Amino acid sequence: MKTMKKTSKNSRLGWKLALVSVAMFAFGYLMVPLYDVFCELTGLNGKVSRTEVAEIMPLNTDPSRSVTIEFIANRNQSMNWKFEPIENKLLIHPGATYTTHYKVKNLTALNMVGQAVPSVSPVSAAPYLKKIECFCFEEQTLAGGEERDMPIRFVVSPDLPKHLSTISLSYTFFDVTEKAKKQTEHNTETERS
Repeated sequence: MKTMKKTSKNSRLGWKLALVSVAMFAFGYLMVPLYDVFCELTGLNGKVSRTEVAEIMPLNTDPSRSVTIEFIANRNQSMNWKFEPIENKLLIHPGATYTTHYKVKNLTALNMVGQAVPSVSPVSAAPYLKKIECFCFEEQTLAGGEERDMPIRFVVSPDLPKHLSTISLSYTFFDVTEKAKKQTEHNTETERS
């Protein structure tokens, strides 16, 4: 009788542990999208959103003022890509539109999908940096060994507080190959239905 009770308790404990494991995996899987939504809503971590050209034009350029924009490239440890800005710094005038590029290369022989997540520092500068065109707006698919130049077109609002003279724009690339594969499979199944 005691053996049966122990087996029953062990079985329940096993199911509880399995449920906790599944819940932890689901939470980890949803963490990046939830974080992106949270940061976009609150403006934390210097997250900047896509700006349409019509929203920012026309702006008056302030030629009397210069701001340094620093470009930083990072990649997640699982991301086997080479990723770097073509220009590390750019001296700009608020209100004028600028374009620069980042270079990326898939160092593997496999097709990979990456997603760049931007961040602006100091955080208080984020609302004033308006990206018009950016590789971070969409997932980037690179074939094995493929190399690409990726543009970013932006403007810094003339309303940028005067005490801010340097802004850092940082991107971190994450490997989303599996997520993209699952999304493609889901879309294919939906189309067949």
